[in-house]
Amino acid sequence: MTTNYEAQRIADELEEPVREANELARKLGLEPYPVNYWIVDNDEMNQLIAYDGFQERYPHWRWGMKFDRQQKTNQFIGGKAFELVNNDDPSNAFLQESNTLADQKAVITHVEAHADFFANNRWFGLFTGDDRATSPEAAAMLARHAKAIEVAIADPDIERSDVERWIDNVLCIEDAIDQHAPFVRQRIREDDDEERADVLNALDGLGLSETVKHEVFDEEWLEGQRDDETAESFPEHPDSDLLAFLREHGKQYDADTERAREMEPWQREVLDVLRTEAYYFAPQRMTKVMNEGWAAYWESMMMGEEGFADATEFIDYADHQARVLGSPGLNPYKLGKELWEHIENAQNRREVIDKLLRVEGVTWRNFHDTVDIERVRELLEPHTPLGEITLDRLDELEAFEGAVDTDALTRARAGEIDLDRYPWKVLSYEGLAERHYSLVKPQNRGVLHRITQQDLEQAGRYVFDDALYATVNEAIADVDRTAGWRRMAEIRESHNDVTFIDEFLSQEFVDRHDYFTYEYAHATGDFRATSTAAAAVKKKLLLQFTNFGKPTIEVHDANFGNRNELLMGHRYNGVALDIEQAKQTLARVFELWGRPVNLMTIRREVSDKDVEVARRRNREPEPSERGVRIRYDGTEFETTDLEEELTATIEASDIDYDTKPDEWLA
Repeated sequence: MTTNYEAQRIADELEEPVREANELARKLGLEPYPVNYWIVDNDEMNQLIAYDGFQERYPHWRWGMKFDRQQKTNQFIGGKAFELVNNDDPSNAFLQESNTLADQKAVITHVEAHADFFANNRWFGLFTGDDRATSPEAAAMLARHAKAIEVAIADPDIERSDVERWIDNVLCIEDAIDQHAPFVRQRIREDDDEERADVLNALDGLGLSETVKHEVFDEEWLEGQRDDETAESFPEHPDSDLLAFLREHGKQYDADTERAREMEPWQREVLDVLRTEAYYFAPQRMTKVMNEGWAAYWESMMMGEEGFADATEFIDYADHQARVLGSPGLNPYKLGKELWEHIENAQNRREVIDKLLRVEGVTWRNFHDTVDIERVRELLEPHTPLGEITLDRLDELEAFEGAVDTDALTRARAGEIDLDRYPWKVLSYEGLAERHYSLVKPQNRGVLHRITQQDLEQAGRYVFDDALYATVNEAIADVDRTAGWRRMAEIRESHNDVTFIDEFLSQEFVDRHDYFTYEYAHATGDFRATSTAAAAVKKKLLLQFTNFGKPTIEVHDANFGNRNELLMGHRYNGVALDIEQAKQTLARVFELWGRPVNLMTIRREVSDKDVEVARRRNREPEPSERGVRIRYDGTEFETTDLEEELTATIEASDIDYDTKPDEWLA
């Protein structure tokens, strides 16, 4: 990284914010990986963005293209990279030297939350194993990968263009992995390899010439012994890890002989390298909304509510956050932060309801007649010494034993803590939870007022100990102020974007934040708002996050038609493939299989007549659907209708977020 004087000055200036941000994050209950912070200039930042947050990647033209795009974004659109951090232990974060101090602090607090998410979300554990003692070692891994491909390129017997074309072929299907399964480096069954080797060795031992072999033994049988396939169809069940399947059973196509032949060692190594990287980056793509929302939530907490941005920096910080949260389109920062806040409020409200339903004389039926919600809100306000920590009020804190860090309180009395800048130091996790309790924040004033009879009835089913509290005051005094944060931590560990949105995007959330769906209207030729129902909004969002918003392609048969042809299936969820793009990808897969390849999919078709009839009736036309199989033999494409039984195999029917169309689309 850059080592000039300015960078060193910035590093010195940020030493304290980095240390204090980490301490505050841990006080708030986060458990981040250690983070190394690097100061970089604009060009270095653009290069790191192009390299997905790492300093070394394998040689390929894609990085130059990404670098050029990032430069032009900065130059012509005014884009600016606020933060860049990678999933590693320790994580590495990059701070652009041209950022203001407020921006640097915002990035640091944001990064600490990302490092916590990397360390604790189970989907990241699929790559390393769930044990945190196992480090991703991502930087070292990617450097090894770069070296391996550099060696292939440097080999005088290998054309650089062949290596780049092979990489292009693999990158075309880099998302075709089983993202829900733990990463396994190789799945080859050694016993099958040994059995095939025994057969070939036995043939060789007979001393037969190639001519005699081909006269006595069927060509396809001989080919099958040299392939990774048996004569029967396989796999037994559709295989989602297309990259692994091609690595195990694929070949390369030899244009000179017009036949398939074994891949070169470097070709299999490229497949290994790119598949491994696909698995490494998959969790980041599977949790984009959760992860960015989590980081935005805690950044806002630290910078705004805990005053990490001081009075002179707050305007700059407010502008920073407004730009991030106000970005157009589907904004993962905004959606994620709003969902985390919704979860926190819902859990805190549930905790309050549970306590109030245990007050003598209060039931779910008479709740709204007997409980003064505004009074409840006042009782939930943090006790004054916790909300307004000053040097002359330290003695008052002693009354709140569980909320105070006693060691820090002693140091504060000795003048070792700057309470004006870091008042949070004297509080425990419980004290900070009360200090930042969500239900008393101005923006959440209506949350308690939106308690419904359905909420009360549902909570009332689990209240078995009647009249634990004599008064509302006693009940509120017993409210667990950490309930919301603890629930957020549980969700952070177990969910990905699809399950996160599916479980927590409610009608209350949609109404409060004005979400809606829109559709292209064939009858009028424009886009129209169609629904504000939570179910419709949820389905639309989930279609964009299932399999990273890309089609799910599975291997159905590696010996289709008993001809060693590859049959793949597009798991259809109501969204049709772009057929021309699918054909281009099929041609790339042919290069990795070495023999004809087939793709099953379902086409949605709307005729001009259907559109005209629908327009006259002021309704949308109903598309017709038909299964098709697209075949590519290295020379030409052929499209045929798909048999009914094969069509049934690609219609998604599982509630795995590749759901069938009539249940999924709005």
